[in-house]
Amino acid sequence: MSVSAHRTPAASGSPADAEPLGRAGIVAEFHDVSVRFSSKKRDVLALRNVGLEVEHGEFVSIVGPSGCGKSTLLKLLAGLLLPTDGRVVLRRQRVVGPRSDIGYVFQRAALLEWRTARGNILLQAEMRRMDSARAARRADELIEMVGLAGFQDALPHELSGGMQQRVALCRALLHNPSVLLMDEPFGALDALTREQMNVELHRVWKQTGTTVLLVTHSIAEAVYLSNRVAVMTARPGTVAAEITVHLPAERDYAATMTQPQFTAAAGRIRELLGAESHAE
Repeated sequence: MSVSAHRTPAASGSPADAEPLGRAGIVAEFHDVSVRFSSKKRDVLALRNVGLEVEHGEFVSIVGPSGCGKSTLLKLLAGLLLPTDGRVVLRRQRVVGPRSDIGYVFQRAALLEWRTARGNILLQAEMRRMDSARAARRADELIEMVGLAGFQDALPHELSGGMQQRVALCRALLHNPSVLLMDEPFGALDALTREQMNVELHRVWKQTGTTVLLVTHSIAEAVYLSNRVAVMTARPGTVAAEITVHLPAERDYAATMTQPQFTAAAGRIRELLGAESHAE
């Protein structure tokens, strides 16, 4: 199955001298974005008229029914897909091809089994031809930041699932991306490890100030981590509502789960998703 708006042969994003688009302070923008996948057997409208803006330094989670196009939104922002209709803008430049200024974390850590944790992180530097000394310093900082100190020389099979995802997070952050895209990064972890990774991710986000877009099926995860949660409809996906999370910047996990602001936001999201499932 292929997308009807084909990927352009252009390298990484828009020309540097392109006229700035959008508003200052807005890092990522989706303007009336639709995506249609076409093949000989079927024609599927995956996204329809999606509108969403993400501010600099914001943490936005995207939730919705399976198959509603959540991951497709991340691929559009990364330039791995192009919209059939509408416009995707990153850092005030229209996205016209694969971008080099984003970081991407997937559900599986996808580590090279023969490389150490540190070696897997530095793979990013090799691919981007970063200065080796600067990349090494940055890798060491990130290893310390995510709590991997002492395990930098361990091979992937010697690391737990949570530790492997910490390595993947470090790898994605190595080049200081303007936006970090995370596609169900903790979905395969057990409940306790997932909670621990939520706490670690929130701490790392606060320290780095990186703009984050997270796709998740966990309402609790979305509310705990985010400034704002975008709730999508069933396919063809569009943004049904944006829920602002009124929680303190510093969030203790257990205490946060009992706060009325958390309960209110989570309840509203469940209500919206429930309404969607009844409408199908």
